[in-house]
Amino acid sequence: MSNTNLGLILAAGNGSRLASVSDTLPKPLIELHGKPLLEHVLLDARSAGIERFVIVLGYRGNLIRSWFEARHLDGIEVTWVENPDYKTKHNGISVLRAQDVIHEPFVLFMTDHIFEPETVAALTRQSIGKDETILAVDRKLECIYDMDDATKVRCMGNYIIDIGKQIKPYDAIDTGMFYCTPAIFQWLNSAMSNGNCSLSDGMRLMAQQRKLRAFDIGEAMWQDVDTPDALAYARQLFIPPTSPNYIVEEVASV
Repeated sequence: MSNTNLGLILAAGNGSRLASVSDTLPKPLIELHGKPLLEHVLLDARSAGIERFVIVLGYRGNLIRSWFEARHLDGIEVTWVENPDYKTKHNGISVLRAQDVIHEPFVLFMTDHIFEPETVAALTRQSIGKDETILAVDRKLECIYDMDDATKVRCMGNYIIDIGKQIKPYDAIDTGMFYCTPAIFQWLNSAMSNGNCSLSDGMRLMAQQRKLRAFDIGEAMWQDVDTPDALAYARQLFIPPTSPNYIVEEVASV
């Protein structure tokens, strides 16, 4: 059984690297197989038992809210939070914008990371300490689409001891999905420098204190959709069951 039904989605950035396919559309509304990226995240999370969401908006947030109000997604409750500093500050600030409305464990999602519902369900079945975070990691290094752009992770047993895009050595990849307690807000505040911090800055502090654990997603699929090439790859990776190209394969469960 899932230990939470709350999700936090970061949807504030303007997705500049996808500008050639998005024009002025905010990244969460870029379509993958006929549905906006944000809808994929919401529906797949809902399939795993996440029904309440806090969504942090920034670039053209009014369009995202209008889309959601017109879409009428059943069984999904959303609280909206604005990040007016999305242009000049890192994603840790977007997380901190939600600290006044989140007071219980939650799953942190990126609006441009596509995943399988079973991964969320397995992650939220993990036990978690009150000051811990659990990061879903991928150890299938040979399957990573864009390794240069990926956030790397170095583990010691079940604990993450370092995280960052440039670290060496590394043995897993950050999938952009975190099972958190509200203590993450304290860690991000501690990582603040000149009024700014990234999510990885906070995770690095947690790793130093052995408060950041790794959850191996096994054979599960996921994809970070932040460039046109990555979007094209995601279209091949996540083929809808209704597609004539869909092939049922037996895979190991997470």
